[in-house]
Amino acid sequence: MNQFKRNTLRILSCAMALCLLALCAGCGKDRDTDEIVEEITVYYGAYGDRADKTLEERLKELDKKDPELGKKWRSIIGLWKQSNNDLTLHYDVLPDGLPETDEFCMVVLGYQLNADGTMRDELLERLRVAKASAEKYPNAYIVCTGGPTAYEDKTVTEAGRMAEWLTENGIDGERVIVEDRSLTTAQNAKYSLAILSEKYPRVTKLAIISSDYHIATGHLLFGAESILMADRAGEEQYEVISNAAWKAPSGMLSAMFQAGALTELSGDRETAWKIYYNEYDIHSLPPIED
Repeated sequence: MNQFKRNTLRILSCAMALCLLALCAGCGKDRDTDEIVEEITVYYGAYGDRADKTLEERLKELDKKDPELGKKWRSIIGLWKQSNNDLTLHYDVLPDGLPETDEFCMVVLGYQLNADGTMRDELLERLRVAKASAEKYPNAYIVCTGGPTAYEDKTVTEAGRMAEWLTENGIDGERVIVEDRSLTTAQNAKYSLAILSEKYPRVTKLAIISSDYHIATGHLLFGAESILMADRAGEEQYEVISNAAWKAPSGMLSAMFQAGALTELSGDRETAWKIYYNEYDIHSLPPIED
């Protein structure tokens, strides 16, 4: 073998060795919990139950990094499946048999205001469901949640308009709680539960009131935020026990949208926004395991 061939083989061998070292370094990378949670939400959002085997691998990885967080995300995945597959919707008013005390709170999810700050018809329909439910359960609190979404008037908020409408239509203002910062459903959950935790410690049972296509997402996010808030898995302060829906003529929120909202709840807003705006490249992740 001449010198040229020997040098070429040496170069190729060195290159292959460097590639192997790089691969091994990647395999041994100490991934943080945010990366693992991102994959958990995205895999289930994109593939549903087909991703169960891959999800289990990621959950095991999370267990090793943070056992308590791993337990919480196992509970969230279980809640996610229940919310989308087993949830019974109740139309127009909350069902019978819910708590008659002030441990119970109904949460009315907002809807984007018109540019001038007036309420759209869909939000008014949700409020009519809320009014009927508040009259049926006169001891329950009512959280109105939604921030400043009027393009031409940032001084008004969804929650503020909602609270005004309820009190003008006969609901005692002392029962109405205003959360007027949130701009997403994930923020609805985070900010509303923060207010309840700080100022209304007796509240433990929740019901979601919204349009029918929005109920499952609200149920999931308020339940997931309660799980994440708890000091330990299984010690959640809040339980979403029911719902009341307005039957919307159209509307849909996908499992991938829910994945973005859960990612936002986990604290990763940058990735959440990529998912919301369909900018997340699912193909950048390894394919799911069969």
